[in-house]
Amino acid sequence: MTRTGLVLVASTRAARGQYADRSGPILVDFLRSVGVDTPDARVVADADIDEAFRRALAEDPSVLLTSGGTGVTPDDRTVDVVAPHLDRELPGIVHAFYNRGLAAVPTAVLSRAVAGVAGSTFVMTLPGSTGGARDGAAVLEPILTHLLDQLEGHHEH
Repeated sequence: MTRTGLVLVASTRAARGQYADRSGPILVDFLRSVGVDTPDARVVADADIDEAFRRALAEDPSVLLTSGGTGVTPDDRTVDVVAPHLDRELPGIVHAFYNRGLAAVPTAVLSRAVAGVAGSTFVMTLPGSTGGARDGAAVLEPILTHLLDQLEGHHEH
């Protein structure tokens, strides 16, 4: 079975073409490197994240990573959109992500994040920075294959 991934970037300025998104490609490259068939990132304005996330989740990917919209400004709505869709949260992944970020950037804790399972899809929200994307990939790299195996019903005893 082919594992599929989607990366959704919430960035009003990148969606308008004011600058190129740099976090999405990091996450796409990471997913491809661990064997997850992933198209280029989809970049949407913050205001459109709700509809874009629902559409992406409806495609039933194995993994759905978001980038951006995790801060505390009024535009930052990604976590609020994603959280209600999670059937089960995986707070340990978020703790590992914060621990990694804190080692280098004290303000990492100002970013909100959730990780969990929606249906059979693993979902995680990441900040829109390249550092946040790299930290997310580093935390997920050693666990993602095992997690996806479990979601697909392959259990090790």
